[in-house]
Amino acid sequence: MSLKACGIAVALLGTIGLSHADDWPGFRGPSGNGITPEKTAPAEWSATKNVKWKAALPRKGNGSPIVSNGRVFVTCVEDDEMVGKKRSLYCFDRKDGKKLWVNTVDYPKADEKDNEDTTHTTNPQCSSTPAADGKAVVVWHASAGLHAYDFEGKELWKRDLGEFRHVWGYGTSPVIHGGKVLLHTGPGKRVFVTAINLSDGKTLWETDEPQKFSKGDISHNEKDLWTGSWSTPIVTKVGDHEQVLCAMSSRVVAYDLATGKIVWWCDGISTPKGDTVAYSSLIVAGDLCVVIGGFNGSGFAVRLGGTGDVTATHQAWRNPKFPQSIGSGVAVGEHVYLPFDGPIFCLDPKTGKTVWKERGGVFWGSAVYAAGRVYITDQKGATIVFKPSPEKLEQIAKNELGEESNSTPAVSDGQIFIRTFKNLYCIGE
Repeated sequence: MSLKACGIAVALLGTIGLSHADDWPGFRGPSGNGITPEKTAPAEWSATKNVKWKAALPRKGNGSPIVSNGRVFVTCVEDDEMVGKKRSLYCFDRKDGKKLWVNTVDYPKADEKDNEDTTHTTNPQCSSTPAADGKAVVVWHASAGLHAYDFEGKELWKRDLGEFRHVWGYGTSPVIHGGKVLLHTGPGKRVFVTAINLSDGKTLWETDEPQKFSKGDISHNEKDLWTGSWSTPIVTKVGDHEQVLCAMSSRVVAYDLATGKIVWWCDGISTPKGDTVAYSSLIVAGDLCVVIGGFNGSGFAVRLGGTGDVTATHQAWRNPKFPQSIGSGVAVGEHVYLPFDGPIFCLDPKTGKTVWKERGGVFWGSAVYAAGRVYITDQKGATIVFKPSPEKLEQIAKNELGEESNSTPAVSDGQIFIRTFKNLYCIGE
């Protein structure tokens, strides 16, 4: 099977079981890889052109919107963005942007001196993206817990999974797949990946990731260098089995979806300085898993299908240093398109060779592929739209909203939903 055909097969896998094919039900879309089968989507807009509606948000935030069964959901903190004593999930009607309900979780311990739930000014509280299946929506508020609601806002269940602290805050998002809520918890003193039953909130499995910290500081490893992971898991099929793949702070780990048992792992995320940091999610391109470390970290590809420690046997290539990577890339055809903290890269996933790179903006949002185009929103709120091509950056449009944004667009039923620091926008031609 060709790389392109493999990529299509993987993209389709995530849509199995979804009741609303045109939804964008979680971080990076219906398959968790930034790809949607949508055939139409707006190519051009501005703060006044092609804006169907916009809804004001009380605070800035980095969490992205999702769209499910006629609803648009987004997280938002209600008080000081650095503290987050009140962490909310907002629900809007996708037709007109009417606010339908808000559920707020109180977390008074957030500003207690001995329990301070720290974050960074660039990463406000409520930075996680919710996930939904058309009937239930799940949101992770880190130390304030994992919460599930029905579409009318009624609480279904909640879970206290522990305290999660890091000087840069949190940002991983839950994933709903096959009736399970998959969550990478962290960063924090205890980090684990877990599967929770969507129907009742009970733990199905939980697998810890070993942590080594500097004395008294969980933001640094035992060598006193930065450590942590903010990567959201993805699900892919390898042979006859589904695996949960996640970039942890120092390695990539694959878990058996049914049991949580670690199937394989691959080292190599650490930077030339020794820092072990991962921000972006993994990219599956055919039979390869592409990994880009954060904080000017390394990038490498792992061939799927191994068991145990595959660092020496399945690592196809490794580049010891890439630009700062926070937003996740997208695999289209034979290439991967990556938004870095500055340039956009076109990468050959088979060799790791940079095919081209162009200055595009400062990107914290992830790349999205819809209607034959790639969309990436920069920190100034401008969305660059380009045709995926290995020849050069074929820019179609640069659409400016004039409001800062660190989020990823959601594409659903011919419309694009963008969260800025001030508003939630619905773009439609």
